[in-house]
Amino acid sequence: MDIEISADETMIRLGQLLKFANVATDGAEAKALLADGAVRVDGETDTRRGRQVSVGSVVEVDTAAGTVSLHVVHPTD
Repeated sequence: MDIEISADETMIRLGQLLKFANVATDGAEAKALLADGAVRVDGETDTRRGRQVSVGSVVEVDTAAGTVSLHVVHPTD
C-alpha cells in the first residue's frame, strides 16, 4: 500500500510520521515497530524514533497486513 504524507515542514520525526500515517496508534507501538527492524527509510533499516525524515523520503513499514510505503511530500507538491 502506498500513502502520500504531506509534511508542513521540511522534516518530520520518524515516530511522529508513523503515528500521523496511522501505521502506529501511539509512541509505544511506533517504538516496537522500530525495535523489531520493521521500518526502513530510503531503503535502510532504522531504529531511531527521533530520526528526522525529510520531504522526498520513502519510509517502508512491514505490518501484519503487508508492507506500507509512506512517501513524504510537501503540501504544495
